[in-house]
Amino acid sequence: MFQYTCLNPIADVGLHLFSDKYQKTDDIKNAQAVLVRSASMHDMELPEGLEAVARAGAGVNNIPLDQCADQGIVVFNTPGANANGVKELVIAGMLLASRDIVGGIEWVRDNKDEADIAKLSEKQKKNFAGCEISGKKLGVIGLGAIGVLVANAATHLGMEVLGYDPYISVNAAWSLSRSVKHISNVEDIYKECDYITIHVPLLDSTKGMINAEAIEKMKDGVVLLNFARDLLVDEAAVIDAIKNNKVKKYVTDFANPTTAGADGVILTPHLGASTEESEDNCAMMAVREIRDYLENGNIVHSVNFPDCNMGGCDKAGRVAILHKNKKGMIGKYSTVFGNADINIEDMTNKSKGDYAYTLLDISTPVTEEVIGQLKAIDGVLKVRVVK
Repeated sequence: MFQYTCLNPIADVGLHLFSDKYQKTDDIKNAQAVLVRSASMHDMELPEGLEAVARAGAGVNNIPLDQCADQGIVVFNTPGANANGVKELVIAGMLLASRDIVGGIEWVRDNKDEADIAKLSEKQKKNFAGCEISGKKLGVIGLGAIGVLVANAATHLGMEVLGYDPYISVNAAWSLSRSVKHISNVEDIYKECDYITIHVPLLDSTKGMINAEAIEKMKDGVVLLNFARDLLVDEAAVIDAIKNNKVKKYVTDFANPTTAGADGVILTPHLGASTEESEDNCAMMAVREIRDYLENGNIVHSVNFPDCNMGGCDKAGRVAILHKNKKGMIGKYSTVFGNADINIEDMTNKSKGDYAYTLLDISTPVTEEVIGQLKAIDGVLKVRVVK
């Protein structure tokens, strides 16, 4: 019996995917798996028996990834599950930035009691006039699941789309419309585009990438959209650029004291993935990831350990070893199994940065003695008996 806990509300359509081998607990100390959305785990004490954390969403800055890796806890996320919801909000953001729709709505609300509001509307509408996005240039920085959807949708709206991603995956490249022009230098997007939307993960290399220097290279009157992470943008520099008429609008999904109430900022309260469909998709993907890992040892969409998939186990036993990425580890494992007269029938080993994962199918069930010998090997973080 496996136990799991939820640090945030998780859609029932996902939780219903757990079989009768799983039981929900309110105490993380008893859990082998954690499902989380926005709750911070950085100050939490993670129990020794915790095997997996699944973030029902893409960003994992609320999870201590290195601490989890050192304890042999695999952290999953759900890339692409909320992509369509974010894409639609990005498109809405471009439209809101292009035409003062919100200002017009507020004017009508403020003048709702005017008897001749229809005539007044005709006189006032010029104050809310804007431009169309058809025919304008959109720059998409980051062509992952969301960036590709935004780029493709924009082409159907008549926009000329430039996409930048030096690490674009094969799947993303296949999914990208041929109408999207792939750019090799991000500065070309800065110089050419009327709208720029950013869809990259928050890393040391991307933090503050939209800064005063980058903004200076952009066209006057550019519209910036940020539905990825607020720290990707130096927002103080953006506010200054709005005051100087360099930036027309800044559309962001991340409320903070810098942006809240600022002129020229269209701010939504982190609504990107706040759709029923997105929450359902994230929950279902997270539960499937946890089940595949706990029941089969397979890792899909991990952010701190390498992906590894050996399918369902039809051998007598399967052992998973989470370890440091050090040379000679496979030989040590083979020696332990050989000395115990256990044949390794199939095996895969993958690495990701400082960490690695080895999954082995064996001819006979593993003994506690063998498990103890594997755990004693320098560099081994955790040994799991999957079967």
